[in-house]
Amino acid sequence: MASTPPRSALHLTATLLTASVALYIALVAFGNITDFGTNQAFVQHVLAMDTTFKDDDLMWRAITSKGLQNTAYVAIIVWETLAALVLIYGTWLWARRDYARARSISTYGLLMLLLLFGAGFIAIGGEWFSMWQSKTWNGLEAATRVIVFTGFVLIVNHLPFRESDSAA
Repeated sequence: MASTPPRSALHLTATLLTASVALYIALVAFGNITDFGTNQAFVQHVLAMDTTFKDDDLMWRAITSKGLQNTAYVAIIVWETLAALVLIYGTWLWARRDYARARSISTYGLLMLLLLFGAGFIAIGGEWFSMWQSKTWNGLEAATRVIVFTGFVLIVNHLPFRESDSAA
């Protein structure tokens, strides 16, 4: 009969921080699903580059097709939803004290968010579509907050635990 590993303060911290990120992205996805139009407008304006400096050397990058804009937005929502589900599962594993699997699964969910907000919003939205030029449709600060929060939780999830904390 296997015994349950003891819970340390660090394990509890990893559990609760993972749960916090899971809650955050679940609420973001839920909001995007139930209030589809608000962030749909954001994605449309960023991709259309209609509030940037309109530099002729950059405007060829703009995506003005509503179909492509909506496809991108739906893909973002699907990614957010999947990340939320992965992080909820990771939280459940932390709570069950299945620490090795919890760390692994949580890492995947956190990586999904780092990719979405880092590669998606900061690199592609911010640089490729010049979102940084827009006073109205600029999500770089929000994306940076998510990356800092998510990155911090990823670091906590990977702090070394004492052997006595995770021994069966």
